[in-house]
Amino acid sequence: MFKKILVANRGEIAIRIMRACRELGVLSVAVYSDADKNALFAKYADEAVYIGPSPSSESYLNMDKIVKAALQTGAEAIHPGYGFLAENPAFAKLCEENGIVFIGPSSSSIDAMGSKITARQMMRDAGVPIVPGTEKGISDPEEIADIAERIGYPVIIKPAAGGGGIGMKIVDRPEDLAPAVASAQSIAASAFGDGTVYLEKYLTEPRHIEFQIMADNRGRTVYVSERECSIQRRHQKLIEEAPSPIMTPELRKRMGEIAVRAAKAIRYRSAGTVEFMYSHGDFYFLEMNTRLQVEHPITEMITGIDLAKEQISVAAGEDLSFSQNEIEIRGWAIECRINAEDPMNDFAPSPGRLKRYRSPGGPGIRVDSGVYTGYVIPPYYDSLISKLVAHGRDRNEAIARMERALYEYIIVGVTTNIPFHKAVLRNERFRRGDINTHFIREENILDDVKRIVAEEKEKRESLASALGADTRKIAAVSAAVGAYLSLYRSDEDEGEAKS
Repeated sequence: MFKKILVANRGEIAIRIMRACRELGVLSVAVYSDADKNALFAKYADEAVYIGPSPSSESYLNMDKIVKAALQTGAEAIHPGYGFLAENPAFAKLCEENGIVFIGPSSSSIDAMGSKITARQMMRDAGVPIVPGTEKGISDPEEIADIAERIGYPVIIKPAAGGGGIGMKIVDRPEDLAPAVASAQSIAASAFGDGTVYLEKYLTEPRHIEFQIMADNRGRTVYVSERECSIQRRHQKLIEEAPSPIMTPELRKRMGEIAVRAAKAIRYRSAGTVEFMYSHGDFYFLEMNTRLQVEHPITEMITGIDLAKEQISVAAGEDLSFSQNEIEIRGWAIECRINAEDPMNDFAPSPGRLKRYRSPGGPGIRVDSGVYTGYVIPPYYDSLISKLVAHGRDRNEAIARMERALYEYIIVGVTTNIPFHKAVLRNERFRRGDINTHFIREENILDDVKRIVAEEKEKRESLASALGADTRKIAAVSAAVGAYLSLYRSDEDEGEAKS
């Protein structure tokens, strides 16, 4: 096992990985920017290294600075978390060249899945079902029109590089095809530096279902259950649950084994996710995320497997600690991404200071977060405040616990999407499990959000006021915890210097 790991990320995922390190008896190193000098993750780590100004291009995306910090602190490995450099093959290769273990797959595996076109070709060759579409990048208008006509409308135009739904264009009619392609190419070139696009058949009433996989260095590969990720806005997930409401043991085995086949096709190791689109009984490969996912906690809750610790152990050369037939699903888990954003303003980010903050608790509730009262959510990064997870014996209990947790959650100072989550959980169609990736639009969820905001205004002000009576005490406790962590780290450093 490693003695020291540098975490090349920030916020809740940095703390999540550091917690895994602490349980494994491994020291952790944080890297932080100007905006994060007072962040909790930087104080929680055993060491913290400043790496530059607030913009991520000058700090969290600066590969040389991060590798230099690892070498200076004696970290044997780097965990990238998710986002930033997590799926950058050049960064994984740079770690390899400097004798640092990259906690994730090899640079070649990341590279293989980095282009959606290459990934489609590899999956097709491996016998993995893919959505009908092009096998290469396209630019010729006549060729595009011919392909669209052959596979049938609607179709979707996608950038070959990048992700997060950026640049995707749905086309319902032939006359809209050319301008959609031009727009997608322009956005892709601007966002990813690569204007290559490809075309796929657009599935009706699609569900987004992904399979968590784990693989060790000996090639042992397993699927660790599935997650339903169909509640999305602009192709970005907001609510996830495990297992999927439509899953049967037979379908899980079939999809899981294909996910394993996809991973083995690129000699994958570490934690990863194979994503599928499911429509009317058929499923197709979408993409593979070569990292730990944002929504990994719900898989941990229903299986009891610590994916972060398992990922670190595999990177250290250890075998998987479990086999396929040892994985059991217990109960149901739901995750709501609590973001500082305004659902009524096209989910625009809402950075600012948290004047009051109280997270929920009680039976079956897990909160992965890196914020506190007085913390300033910076405008430079993702607006995620926390990942709120509810676990129950079945789906109904998980929903009930999540609703209770959302009721308890107090965040004052920034606008959040908590009313949005309440609206979804109260929706009868959601409660039946009858969802797809168009759910928000089809159910006019934002109309329900308006009503909930108006109805609960007085109640939330009352709860916030009750919390406000203890604001100074809470701030003092937060300061004391920070001081203790800093002192604890200083004492350890002094002890190491003396030894």
